[in-house]
Amino acid sequence: MSPALLAAAPAAAQTLHVYGPGGPATAMKECAAAFTKQTGLDVAVTAGPEPKWLAQAQQDADLVYGGAEYMLTQTALAHPGFIDEASRTSLYARESAVLVRPGNPLHIKRLEDLARPGVRLLDVNGAGQMGMTEDMARSSALISNLQHNTKTSVKTSAEAVDLWQQKPQDYDAWITYASWQPRLPGSALVRLPRDQRVSRGTPIALTQRTTQAAAARQFVAFLQSADGHAIFRRNGWE
Repeated sequence: MSPALLAAAPAAAQTLHVYGPGGPATAMKECAAAFTKQTGLDVAVTAGPEPKWLAQAQQDADLVYGGAEYMLTQTALAHPGFIDEASRTSLYARESAVLVRPGNPLHIKRLEDLARPGVRLLDVNGAGQMGMTEDMARSSALISNLQHNTKTSVKTSAEAVDLWQQKPQDYDAWITYASWQPRLPGSALVRLPRDQRVSRGTPIALTQRTTQAAAARQFVAFLQSADGHAIFRRNGWE
């Protein structure tokens, strides 16, 4: 971080409270720790499905991030006066990929391989992945076949992680973000051909209730810095 950012640290700042979904949580928490080490400003990141943290966030949140641009937009639309839209910043994108079992036993290389008879797919229909499979597949036939092979759809990545880990015998593949693979030891990652990948953004914004706008903007500046970007890249972002 630059000396200018360090010098700008508000001396009396209290803990910054940051809320958002679980997908970007590891990268966000690593950034928070690095930022605290460099500036002395504490940052507490609370992550998970929005219903679990929203009530508390409406009391003390300084910043809210999303696992996709539309997620933060949905939060803003559902809770008028909560998000400071003028402060919204787009951070880094992450690509879709396929998680498979160790060794890739079904030899998955393309979406068409997931559409073969008998392949059992896990799907997240929300949490930054709303409609992602359709965006990747593009053709009506492939969309239909992938849907036919979808054994279970859930609303959040947290639910999908539990099913993927606790019932390995039930699911062969999960179309999700490449960023999940480092957090799920034993899973193999299949990077699809470029024309079958999509990306989703990672937005962050100040809340309208924050009393620490200067410190919050300083944290956003760190997220945008080379140090912040390096942390996100290590965790699967572009």
